[in-house]
Amino acid sequence: MARMDEDWDNLLAHVRGCTHCANDLPLGPRPVVQICPSARILIIGQAPGTKVHETGIPWNDPSGDRLRDWLGIDKELFYDPEKIAIMPMGFCYPGRLDKGGDAPPRPECAPLWHDRLLGVLPNLRITLLVGQYAQKFYLGKKKKRTLTGTVKSWREYQPAYFVTPHPSWRSAMWLKKHPWFENDVLPVLRNRVQELL
Repeated sequence: MARMDEDWDNLLAHVRGCTHCANDLPLGPRPVVQICPSARILIIGQAPGTKVHETGIPWNDPSGDRLRDWLGIDKELFYDPEKIAIMPMGFCYPGRLDKGGDAPPRPECAPLWHDRLLGVLPNLRITLLVGQYAQKFYLGKKKKRTLTGTVKSWREYQPAYFVTPHPSWRSAMWLKKHPWFENDVLPVLRNRVQELL
């Protein structure tokens, strides 16, 4: 166990010190990740927004508030790395699109770091794939044509994965159109999270 802890600490330091995409990041590199070998739940989202970039705290914004509500847990549990690991598709803020909204996660991050970080998470029981970028990367051809189709097919990805839309303000309209998500999916997700915590 000591060897794994040593490797884990070393790897985490490397990830947090990564400057691989520095020239492509408008605010510079600030990798945001929460990892501990004892974690049983892993959350894979998109990439940090500006507020998360400023604070260095993952999901430290209104999207995080909604995600915690979906999971049925408070901030104390959410930010306990011994229970919950957080590893976005892109570790740094990627900038804005010309038409508004954040740019997609940098494509280098996941291939560069994810397998190595997963290698120090032997106790994982479920991985939350939050939003289309994580779902495309991890589900591959099993992903449906649309986000709605993928989330509606959530049972197909059990027990390894749980799929959700991204909990940003933009998803408010999606949630209104698809009440089955809050009525049918979230109670199962909350129960699973409680079982694992």
